[in-house]
Amino acid sequence: MPGLDADTPLFLLRLAGEIAVKGRGTRIQFLRRLKGNLESALASTGVSYRVERDWSRLLVTAPRGAALEVLPNVFGISSLSAVERRPWRTMDDVVAAGEELFATSVAGKTFAVRARRGGDKRFIPFRSADVDRALGARLYPRARGVDLTHPEVTVQVEIRAGEALFFTDAIPGPGGLPLGTEGRALALVSGGFDSAVAAWLLLKRGVRLDYLFCNLGGGAHRDGVLSVMKLVAERWSFGYKPKLHAVDLQPVVERLRAETDPRYWQVVLKRLMFHAANLVARQTRAEALVTGEAVGQVSSQTLRNLRAIDEVAELPVLRPLAAADKEEIVALARRIGTYELSAAVAEYCALSAKRPATHAAVGAVRAEEGKLDLEAVTAAVAAREVIDLKAFDLATLGDPALAVQRIPDGASVVDLRSREAFAGWHWQGAEHHDYFAALNEPARFASDRTWVFYCEVGLKSAHVAELVRSRGGRAWHVQSGVRTLLREVTAEDPALKALLSPALLD
Repeated sequence: MPGLDADTPLFLLRLAGEIAVKGRGTRIQFLRRLKGNLESALASTGVSYRVERDWSRLLVTAPRGAALEVLPNVFGISSLSAVERRPWRTMDDVVAAGEELFATSVAGKTFAVRARRGGDKRFIPFRSADVDRALGARLYPRARGVDLTHPEVTVQVEIRAGEALFFTDAIPGPGGLPLGTEGRALALVSGGFDSAVAAWLLLKRGVRLDYLFCNLGGGAHRDGVLSVMKLVAERWSFGYKPKLHAVDLQPVVERLRAETDPRYWQVVLKRLMFHAANLVARQTRAEALVTGEAVGQVSSQTLRNLRAIDEVAELPVLRPLAAADKEEIVALARRIGTYELSAAVAEYCALSAKRPATHAAVGAVRAEEGKLDLEAVTAAVAAREVIDLKAFDLATLGDPALAVQRIPDGASVVDLRSREAFAGWHWQGAEHHDYFAALNEPARFASDRTWVFYCEVGLKSAHVAELVRSRGGRAWHVQSGVRTLLREVTAEDPALKALLSPALLD
C-alpha cells in the first residue's frame, strides 16, 4: 500500500480470549469482522496501513501515532505490542537477532526471556524453552542478572514459520467481541454517566447500537448529549455508522405534569420513553433495548417500578449496569473518556416529586398513563431528528446568539453552580440560584432586566438562558462557563490566581 515501507512500525494484536474458544465457523466469522473493524479504525485516521490475519493473531503495519490512537479501542483485541520482525532459518538466527535488538535494553538491568511458538509448530524445529536459554545466555553478560519473577526488562519472542517477532511491552486492549457480531440494539441515552457507560458495555459485547434521546431539556441538553455520544461513536464504534434519534418529548411532558399524579411522574415518563423506543426500534431493526438503569439508584429504578416500566417494552430490555454502584460507573466513564462531557450534562429534574412512588403497582401506573394521549408520542417520533454521529460537526453546536465572552455593563449575573462552588469564588455581584429551581421557574427572571447566567462549562447556563428567552426575557450565558470569567479576572489581577483552586483554572 502507498505510504508503507520497511521502516513503518509493525504491531502484533492478540485476540480476546472468548474468540479463541469459538468453534471454527464462528471464529472465522469473528476474525473477518474484527479485521474489517481494524481497517475501519485505521482508515478513520487517514494514514496508509496494512492488516494481516491468521488463525490466532493479527499484524498491523501503520504509523505509530495513528495506530496507538485507535487500535487499543477496537473490541475483540486483548492486547497489542509494537514488534520488530526478523526472518530466520535456524534457531541461531533467532538468538542473534534477539541479541542485536535487546543488548542495550538489558544493560545493567535484570531481565527474563519469554519465547512462544505460534502458528503451525511443525515448521519450527526447536522448542520455546531452547530459545529462552540460548538468548538468555547471550544477554546475561550485559545484564545485572536474571529475574524470572519481577524482571526490569522482559524480552519476548513470538516465533512463527520463517519469522520471529520481538517485543518488550504489551498495551491492553478492551477485550470483548468484535463489534457487529451480536446484532443490533437501541440504547436510550441522556448524556449522563450511566447511559454512556451502559452503551459502551453493550458495544464491548459486539452489539451495534443506535441511540434514542428523548429531549426534555431543550437545545442545551441536546448539545450535551450529542457531545457525549459523538465521542462514543468516534472512539469506540468502528465498522459502522451509529445514528442518534432525537425525539422532542417536552410537549408530552407538559401534559404529563398537568394530567397525572406527581407520585407516578417518573415511572410514567419512562414508559413514554419506551413507547417511543418501540417505534424507533421497529425502523432500525433493533433486537433489544438498552438502558443505563441500576437497581435502586433512584425512585424509578426499584424492582417494582422497573417491572411497571418494562410492561410496555416490545423487545428485551438489557441493563448492563443493573448491579453496579455509582462509583463503579463513574470509574468506567473515566476509562472510556466520557466522564468530563457527561459531568457537564445535567440530569433533567423538572418532574421530581416530593414523595415519588417507589413500589408502584402496575395497575396504578397503567391507569395514570391512560390519562394521556399516546398519539402525541407517535407524532413526536415521526418528527424526530436523525443524526449521523460520525458525520456530525460539533462546531455547529450551541446558539451563538445566546453566548457572551464578557459580562455586559448593567447585567444581572446569576451563578448556577453548587453553593460550595459559589462560596469558593463567584463573579462580583452575582446572585446564586439553584439550577433546577431556575429550570422550573424561568419566569422569576423579570423581563425588564438583562440576565447573564454562568455555570461550570456553559451547558446548564445555556439551557436556562434559552428558557428565559422563550418567555420573553433578555438572557445570555457565558460561553465555556466559569473558566471564561476566571481568565478575565486573573488577567486583570494576577495575585488572585495564586488564591484560587487549581481545579478552577484548569
